[in-house]
Amino acid sequence: MKTKVYRLDENNLDIEKIKNAAHVIKEGGTVVLPTETVYGLGADGLNSEAVKKIFVAKGRPQDNPLIIHVCDKDVSKYAKNIPQVAKKLIDKFWPGPLTLLLEKKDIIPKETTAGLDTVGIRMPRNNVALKFIELAGKPIAAPSANLSGKPSPTEMKRCVEDLDGKVDIILGGNESEIGLESTIVDCTGDRLCILRPGAITLDMIKEFDDQVYIDPAILKKVTDDFKPKAPGMKYRHYAPKAKMKIICGEEKKTIEKINEIVQNYIDANLKVGIMTCDEHINAYNTECKISLGSKKNLEEISKNLFETLRSFDELNVDIIISEAFEEKGIGLALMNRLKKAAGYEIEFV
Repeated sequence: MKTKVYRLDENNLDIEKIKNAAHVIKEGGTVVLPTETVYGLGADGLNSEAVKKIFVAKGRPQDNPLIIHVCDKDVSKYAKNIPQVAKKLIDKFWPGPLTLLLEKKDIIPKETTAGLDTVGIRMPRNNVALKFIELAGKPIAAPSANLSGKPSPTEMKRCVEDLDGKVDIILGGNESEIGLESTIVDCTGDRLCILRPGAITLDMIKEFDDQVYIDPAILKKVTDDFKPKAPGMKYRHYAPKAKMKIICGEEKKTIEKINEIVQNYIDANLKVGIMTCDEHINAYNTECKISLGSKKNLEEISKNLFETLRSFDELNVDIIISEAFEEKGIGLALMNRLKKAAGYEIEFV
């Protein structure tokens, strides 16, 4: 397959190129699209054969459900028994980085939802994505546009690295604004439940349901027989090539422990990468260190996480040692992705 790559300006849309991509969707093909969270790999969410192509291109497990992306706030075409609180969340946060899990209508094939009777729906906040979905005239089923298990792409070049020759078109745009996947909220129970944390935080959701809770599967490693209700819940995601470990504790002890670990690996002739913050970067005794940003700005750190993991892949490190970050606000989502990337290898000091 020859993949066409189109670079687009979100503020000055090339409608002809987007029309070409929309036509590919109507013909049952696959298109990579930019969004404000991460890049997505899209197909017609109502076409089971097209959806299967997503799983093949990514190497994605079949029991991992997909989110459908829409270009307006009317979800009644695809979902039923929509609770009032879901409508309020839509009014407040769409378009934006919030996916709502709702009871699906029969129009959504089982391939899209991994056989579940629920479907995740989101309206992205990106002009290219919205115009593309509108012109396609279909809801776009789309996971992140990377090979399964790798860090999600926030830049077009990473989509090309992973999916060139595996998809029909790559619509490139700017760097993703947020850099972490959307928050997923299950609206099918008596209380709202966060299935994946993101930029729409727990406190933001609490304004609509003060009984909202976090699914325990977010906080720990799950077993092989676990059936995920939403993407990102079961498999090792966001993972660099190298082994990874998180050091969690008081600032001074964390720095001392990381320097100790680094020296041990250097003595064993291994190449170590350190993932840190602006405030600590000069405290480490190695050349291979990358700051994610200021620890006072968790939004910046979150935005830079996946691209930094990709950078360590390019540096061919043997192991990555990362500091932990405060789990408040978007920090909960940041640490969720870090823990999954590290396979829950965490040392407390």
